[in-house]
Amino acid sequence: MLNLAVLLEDSAREEPNRDAVVCGSERLSYAAVNAAANQVANLLVQSGIKPGDRVAIACPNLPYFPIVYYGILKAGGVVVPLNVLLKSKEIAYYLEDSQAKAFFCFEGSDQLPVGKEGWGAFQATQGCESFFVMTADASAASPIEEATALGTALVNQLQMFDTVSTSPDDTAVIIYTSGTTGQPKGAELTHSSMLLNARLYDHLFERHTHDVHLITLPLFHSFAQTAQMNTGFYSRATLILLPRFSASDALDLMLQERVTYFAGVPTMYWELVNAANSRSDLGAIRDSLRVATSGGAPIPLKVLLDFTDKFDVKIVEGYGLSETCPFVAFNRHDRPIRPGSIGLPVWGVQVRIVDEVDKDVAPGDPGELIVRGHNVMKGYFRRPDETARALRGGWLRTGDIARQDSEGYLYIVDRLKDLVIRGGFNVYPREIEEMLVTHPQVSLAAVLGIPDEKYGEEIKAFVIRKPGSTITEDELLTWCKENMGAYKYPRIIEFCNEFPLGPTGKILKRELLNRELNRH
Repeated sequence: MLNLAVLLEDSAREEPNRDAVVCGSERLSYAAVNAAANQVANLLVQSGIKPGDRVAIACPNLPYFPIVYYGILKAGGVVVPLNVLLKSKEIAYYLEDSQAKAFFCFEGSDQLPVGKEGWGAFQATQGCESFFVMTADASAASPIEEATALGTALVNQLQMFDTVSTSPDDTAVIIYTSGTTGQPKGAELTHSSMLLNARLYDHLFERHTHDVHLITLPLFHSFAQTAQMNTGFYSRATLILLPRFSASDALDLMLQERVTYFAGVPTMYWELVNAANSRSDLGAIRDSLRVATSGGAPIPLKVLLDFTDKFDVKIVEGYGLSETCPFVAFNRHDRPIRPGSIGLPVWGVQVRIVDEVDKDVAPGDPGELIVRGHNVMKGYFRRPDETARALRGGWLRTGDIARQDSEGYLYIVDRLKDLVIRGGFNVYPREIEEMLVTHPQVSLAAVLGIPDEKYGEEIKAFVIRKPGSTITEDELLTWCKENMGAYKYPRIIEFCNEFPLGPTGKILKRELLNRELNRH
């Protein structure tokens, strides 16, 4: 017997009155969250959900998310978190692909009509059992009262639930990949893998008696789900939920709630650094903030150093994938932190760096990072052929180019799919981006390869200038030529006011490329 819901249940037993979730004016204790999750579990069982059935949830960072998440697990179901920005056809695809038996959809802005349309399209061809609405009033006695029409007496009865017995290797969560190559695929993650990752992450940062997490990353994504929600519930922390990231709001909450723990992606740290310039209360924020972690994409070294300078906290970088629950490597408190490195493999995880025929490369040379360990997914749901390709020889292919130094520290060079081959030379966009942001008038950069008749691919840089900058394309091109190798400096520069960002704050290079291709 092992059920991931033990993360909530154990903490509710030990600290029933401690604030578990804070969102706006709502403050829910561990006992309240556990009771609400029991109601969800009872509802699902009454609706015919059986152990192993998939149950989807589309919800922003609101108290509903952990309540429904753990309620599904308590009922023995498999959680299928969906991106809240999906459109109806996309929702129908995910519901059909996961063979979902029920769908919890938050009622807010345009999400409910889109969710109903997606569920309706799926229902028309596949049939369905249940569609549940989560109302905008998170303080209601029942978090799903409007959808279930439960009376007060019944609500009280449903606050108890005997969690379904599940095995460590049973699937707990199906996380869908981003679909950058082909259709999105559902990575099956087990109860034991998810639990081990939560405990590992907690151990990495020397838990305090009572940590306070600010969660701005979307909970439907594996980073926030493991690093903050599951780890936070395991360590009996208080989770401060921010449904939509804004650097100003994040800093306000850090101050008001005495936040000790923040996790973000590089663009969030970039925005926090810029917003800090107009604040006079950074001292109070520095007094409480003790951990800042970054993942999702490599963070520019300058952003990392600027954040440390302003907040007196070192950003600790790590690395993972949806397919690894998500952690593969992290910098650690008991070893020196190497800026620019993703750290060392986490406990129980092995890595290799290989060439195109799976031979280990020479020490220090770049190659594809491959992984095996307790963190690796069971496979892609209902995709045996793609599972076999991804887990060839028992090692997960990450699609990332990395190198490893003599002390075992890992460095991500770039995404394999982002590699630019210009005139036969391999060019790594991240290296160019790192160099560009060292220019005093450059704030952020994104580099990619665009089709070129002569060289196959040409290097183009999209650049956001610092406020007040007047640097021209020619001036920046001249600087690049003087500071970068002849085969890799960008030949084309385009200035932008902003970059297209994904739901986790990653720069969407694919969208930049599509925009470029549509011009020609």
